[in-house]
Amino acid sequence: MRKKAVVLLSGGLDSTTILAYAKSQGFDLYALSFFYGQRHKFELEASKKVAQQFGVVDHKIVKIDLRAFGGSALTAEIEVPKGRTEKEMEGEIPITYVPARNTIFLSFALAFAEVNKSNDIFIGVNAVDYSGYPDCRPEYIAAYQTMANLATKTGVEDSNNLTIHTPLIDLKKSEIIKMGIDLGVDYAITSTCYDPNKKGLPCGICDSCVLRLKGFEELGMKDPAEYQS
Repeated sequence: MRKKAVVLLSGGLDSTTILAYAKSQGFDLYALSFFYGQRHKFELEASKKVAQQFGVVDHKIVKIDLRAFGGSALTAEIEVPKGRTEKEMEGEIPITYVPARNTIFLSFALAFAEVNKSNDIFIGVNAVDYSGYPDCRPEYIAAYQTMANLATKTGVEDSNNLTIHTPLIDLKKSEIIKMGIDLGVDYAITSTCYDPNKKGLPCGICDSCVLRLKGFEELGMKDPAEYQS
């Protein structure tokens, strides 16, 4: 019997790579995406395309409202930082950080995994080429996994404890892209930008776009996604 994996899928570069990786490890895929009040829905359309490409068994899009709290440029009327240097990105935690987002998402993934009798959750967090988010660090994931195995029926009764897989956590963006290409990812259908235009085209100058473009550049490749002029 094939194992089941719950994969957090935003439709972006990292989460798409992690979905492809989980499939390559022989898992049946159960993907979980969120409409959480973010600035745009284009990433959700991307997640549908990605789920279809990789034969996801069940793709759920859950609606929650983090705009009720705001506090982020992604969930409130706050300007998205653009044109920042890498040194500036390495400073304080940016305003694009959504308070407690990964904790909330992982909690939903935990419930989805229990219902589907899965002991494996995949999340595309990265602690190298990232924008300083505290919920992308290895110590955070380790702590959450410990909590998950204390807080669930599966964790208490099942000899195979739940594992949160983060194979991208120590990779540079270029290494993530190389992995995805080797696994057959079509990055043209992914959506990474924090502030795309009304047609869904990425800006090319927000932190997320800058890191993505840098990754392709380091590989000597052109990003296949179409950008704003």
